[in-house]
Amino acid sequence: MRRSGFTLIELLVAVLITAILVTLGYGALEQSLRGRETVQANAARLAAVQGAMRAFLQDFGQLAPRPVREPLGAGYQPALRVDATQVVFTRGGFTNPAGLQRSTLQRVRYVLENGTLYREQWPVLDATLDPPPRRRALIDGVKTFSLRFLSDGRNWVDSWPPTPLQSTLDERELRWLPAAVEVTLELDDWGRLMRLIEVAA
Repeated sequence: MRRSGFTLIELLVAVLITAILVTLGYGALEQSLRGRETVQANAARLAAVQGAMRAFLQDFGQLAPRPVREPLGAGYQPALRVDATQVVFTRGGFTNPAGLQRSTLQRVRYVLENGTLYREQWPVLDATLDPPPRRRALIDGVKTFSLRFLSDGRNWVDSWPPTPLQSTLDERELRWLPAAVEVTLELDDWGRLMRLIEVAA
C-alpha cells in the first residue's frame, strides 16, 4: 500500500515559493521604511523652514527703537544695525510668563556661519561682554541670508542705518527703524525664499 506524503521535489518547490514571497515582502518593507524616512526628513525640513520664517516675523515685526550701550560702555549701538555677516536689533514683545523683574524688550542677533543661520539673544539689553548671548541654530543648509529695508522715503536700502556707522549718529538716527524688512534665504534644497515683514513701530 502506497503512503501519502510530499516528495522531495514538492518540498523544494514549496521552499522556493516561500523564499520568493519572503524576498518580495522584505523588498516592499524596505521600500516602505525608506519612504517613511524620506517623509520624516521632509517634514523635519519643512518644520525648520517654517520655524525660521516664524522667528523672522516675530522678531522683525516687533522691532523697537531702543539703542543699547556698547559692551565697554562708551557710546551706543543703534536700535537696528546690519553689517556683512550679521544683523543686531532690539525687539519688543519679550514674554515674561514667570513675572521676572526684567524688560519686555530683548536684544537679538542673526548670524550666518558655515551654512547655518543662528539666532542669539541677550538676557539684558545693555549687556557687557559677560554673559555671552544664548545661541540657537535656526536652520542649516543656508547659502545666503540677506536683508533689505524700506526707509521713510519709501526707498529700499541694503544697509541700516542708512547713515554710515563711521560717522557719529544722533539720537534720532540711533532710534531710526525701517517701515518694512525684506528677508531672503537661499537654501541648498529649497532654493530662494523671501518674506516681506511690516514693522509695527
